[in-house]
Amino acid sequence: MPEFMSNEQQPVKMWSGRFREPLDAEFEQWQRSIVFDWRLLNQEIAASKAHASALHAANILTKDETAQLRTALDAIAADHASDAGKAMVCNHPTAEDIHHFVELSLVERIGSLGLKLHTGRSRNEQIATDLRLYVREQIDLVVEALATWANALVDKARAAGDAVMPSYTHMQRAEPVLVAHWLLAYVEMVLRDAARLRDCAARLNYCPLGSGAVAGATLALDRTIAARELSFTAPTANSIDATSDRDFVLEYLQGLTFVGLHLSRFAEEITLFATAEFGFVTLPEAFSTGSSAMPQKKNPDLTELIRAKVGRIHGAAQAVTLQLKGLPLAYNKDMQETQEPAFSAGFVPQMLALVARFTAALQFNRERMNEAAQSGYLNAMAAATYLVHKGVPFRTAHEKIGNAVRFAIEKGVELGDLSLEELRQFDSEFAEDFFAAVSLSATLDCHDVVGGTARARVHEALAAASKRIAALTQEAVHAGA
Repeated sequence: MPEFMSNEQQPVKMWSGRFREPLDAEFEQWQRSIVFDWRLLNQEIAASKAHASALHAANILTKDETAQLRTALDAIAADHASDAGKAMVCNHPTAEDIHHFVELSLVERIGSLGLKLHTGRSRNEQIATDLRLYVREQIDLVVEALATWANALVDKARAAGDAVMPSYTHMQRAEPVLVAHWLLAYVEMVLRDAARLRDCAARLNYCPLGSGAVAGATLALDRTIAARELSFTAPTANSIDATSDRDFVLEYLQGLTFVGLHLSRFAEEITLFATAEFGFVTLPEAFSTGSSAMPQKKNPDLTELIRAKVGRIHGAAQAVTLQLKGLPLAYNKDMQETQEPAFSAGFVPQMLALVARFTAALQFNRERMNEAAQSGYLNAMAAATYLVHKGVPFRTAHEKIGNAVRFAIEKGVELGDLSLEELRQFDSEFAEDFFAAVSLSATLDCHDVVGGTARARVHEALAAASKRIAALTQEAVHAGA
């Protein structure tokens, strides 16, 4: 005859009543998620307290029982807040997952009352809730870190003043731009990244608690209680979707992929600009290393590592995509594999903090950048525009300036060094005012449109960027934050 559990016993497993044979020992260890979902302890505690409130409202828990449970849950969180405490959770000998760990810990503290908390809920809704809370918190951290980097970029742009550099298309010098204008290009990317993550946070901000295993709780729970306590917008609308939805994990990782892409582009440009061939920037020694073989080297380790990190982030997003592809509704054990990719991207806030400090420490070689911005016929577009203002059709002006550039190349001079007589062999409209029109300042200021590199426009853009970043830091990712 099988042995049955007494009323006061804690089951070995949360699901063991139906089984007679023990799990294969190796499989048991292999399928445990506590080794990584220990990171969700605080989220599990918060969600469990919210569920206790809903059970109290449904008259399943008394006021005293609810208080005991909430106090015990807070104590569990406090006991495992340190690194040593987290290690205890991760290395717990019998807990299958973070939900099981909390239940075991409750029973150790308050006896069989700890078993009562699972009334009316399933681990399927618990993990869906915990992950939403985790991703929401991570988005808060990433957006805050993005704002810090954006402020560093704006500060550096403001300090650059009217310093000039070449811009590039096809990695060939194109037109001169303000250094501030180049830096503000990355601010725009950062603000888009933050907006994408905000959108993700808004979409995930619905509470799965009360969804049960798949069909909804079997008790008449007021789902708005837990949703409100956890600062969710509202309960989820469909229990099947709520327990099987991991869109928010994928969307979060895809949003981080954009962050990584933009960081990588910045890192690539800085790595190039720091070479002797460019000589535009001086790498901060605090973020560089030397060579074990070549004494003269100063290597851009930070930018090279940042450039590589996007692979990890994108890989995590790809892993979740493949894990979710073709899964039938609703919960499947496959979904356990979406957690580690989400956790693996937890380094992004620290990476952003590092790049913000790196950006603040960067030094520009203004003389070298200015020299590069005035050589290589970067004022050719301004020269064509000069002829346009004289009534020459742009296509014709483009051809004539192209001929003038070829002539200047053969002569070994810049456009502004050609004489008026030499210029007039290409078009009679050239006059003395041409030389002022192709000066560096005029070449910059002819781009006098919103978003252009004209000095006045860039000064306006700096002020606007500061306001947008300030608004970003003041926004709450979720209701009640």
